[in-house]
Amino acid sequence: DSIISNGYGIIYYASHLLVKKSIDNGYMVGSRGSIGSSLVATMTDITEVNPLPPHYFCADCHFSDFEIDPSVRSGYDLESRHCPNCQQPMQGDGQNIPFETFLGFEGDKVPDIDLNFSSQFQEHAHAHTKEIFGETKVLRAGTIGTVAEKTAFGYVSGYFENVPTAKGPHDAYKEYLAHGCQGMKRTTGQHPGGILVIPQDMDVFDFTPVQYPANNPNSQWMTSHYEFHDIHDNILKLDILGHIDPTAMKFLEDISGIDVRKIPMNDEPTLSLFTTTKALKLDERKSLDKNGAAGLPEFGTPFVRRMLDIAQPKTFSDLVQVTGLAHGTNVWANNAQELITKDGLSLQDVIGCRDDIMTEMIAKGLDPKLSFQIMEDVRKGRKLSTTMISEMKKHQVPDWYIESCDVIQYLFPKAHAVAYCMMGFRVAWFKVHHPLAYYAQYFSLRAEAFELNTMLKGVDAMIHRIEDISSRLNIYNEHRATTKERNILATLEVAVEMYLRGYSFSNFDVRTAPATQFSLDPQDDMALMIPFNAIDGLGSGVALSIVEAREHHEFISIEDIASRSQITQTSLEAIRMLGGLTGLQE
Repeated sequence: DSIISNGYGIIYYASHLLVKKSIDNGYMVGSRGSIGSSLVATMTDITEVNPLPPHYFCADCHFSDFEIDPSVRSGYDLESRHCPNCQQPMQGDGQNIPFETFLGFEGDKVPDIDLNFSSQFQEHAHAHTKEIFGETKVLRAGTIGTVAEKTAFGYVSGYFENVPTAKGPHDAYKEYLAHGCQGMKRTTGQHPGGILVIPQDMDVFDFTPVQYPANNPNSQWMTSHYEFHDIHDNILKLDILGHIDPTAMKFLEDISGIDVRKIPMNDEPTLSLFTTTKALKLDERKSLDKNGAAGLPEFGTPFVRRMLDIAQPKTFSDLVQVTGLAHGTNVWANNAQELITKDGLSLQDVIGCRDDIMTEMIAKGLDPKLSFQIMEDVRKGRKLSTTMISEMKKHQVPDWYIESCDVIQYLFPKAHAVAYCMMGFRVAWFKVHHPLAYYAQYFSLRAEAFELNTMLKGVDAMIHRIEDISSRLNIYNEHRATTKERNILATLEVAVEMYLRGYSFSNFDVRTAPATQFSLDPQDDMALMIPFNAIDGLGSGVALSIVEAREHHEFISIEDIASRSQITQTSLEAIRMLGGLTGLQE
């Protein structure tokens, strides 16, 4: 009712059309922020997240059962059950997220719908807004790039170097002048996903002058001359962002033929992956980790993997807690971590997501509006008022809970955490049940750097390199691990795991290598083929030119490769070092 009466229906409908367009083209859409706490958004297919309390439902006869043990925090944690009416297996759903976190306590807050589209489809989603609203009614949100501190100092120093009559002053005076240049407009750009929508009965110039980004007249989009933050109270912005997870879902569906939406969210072997490597069936003698989360979105960083070792999540709702703890500020370190390790509390006891504060306080008997305000103050890093503390104590809220609230600086929305967990769990399911599809996805889309000569030498060589880089992560001299080495470290960890499970990379061969994606080897069902663009310095454009030339006519010599593609001599030598030119004459 508040959506219609406040005129927010168009925001939902436009978002629905954008998501439908993406799904019709084969790409899922992930939701961000608290949109998943709105049941209307769930029913209009804007988000997969269901905010209702945990429940069973039957897809065949539409029977539902909401009489669930209150200790169950997610419908995905419910045990398997058959429908009492038609005997078909029922599904569990519902994450128990109050709508107030999205629309405000009175339901009058402007909906801020942020959506993660595949980076491969994002441009088409942007273009679709022109079809929905009209070419002249949408524009990109403009950004203004300003002069940073070091750049300003460089400007001042350059002036004194280039102007003969100017005497070089002391650095203190240069810093004084540079301070005056800081924050000045340097260039203009555009928000990566923000699309501004002009009402049908108004003109863009009622809100802002327009321009081309960076004054490029060939740009397909105009942008607002004003930075969006200057006009955000006056105009609707749709956040159509690019993200890797929807791309990964499409990749996994294409390579396996499996509909990712049908993956069970309570699959026991997959859940075990977050606490042990047993489901991976790998050689434990050389395993580098206690859990199998390496390479999983949201769970694969060293920080979160260590958190998993401590928190020991057993259910989907536990994973949501971990995601909230990992994305918050002052939520895990010196807070929940201490409560779990020293005070013996469980993962479900501690505060993980903002919404849980409101539901917990209401369950304790506090006034709903006060519960909402407590949640809002805690998530924004404000100290609890004496009135709040008094009411919390009156309703038997433990002291540790109140102290935990006062430490927190930022809390993640539960709907966002659930959306991330759903994507991450699906990837984890493939890791357990379709390993090569998972590894092909990881190396094609998520790995940021490769060291192919090490990766092709096998487990011992990779472990030795991992130990080398790891030993230099926390030193502060010229031997400190570089950013590229840190990225290589993450790639090698996943590659070692793959080898320990009995899988490997095929020998690189210029006559069979794919262009840009790691692919299943048709000659070896235990191996992946390495693409051309995994070679250092060989970009996707060059990779495609090699494969295109090869498909037109088989390569007869190394000189033939060089003459019919865009490959450089350096890249050819890199392929030679990998053994990829074996059997070809010069």
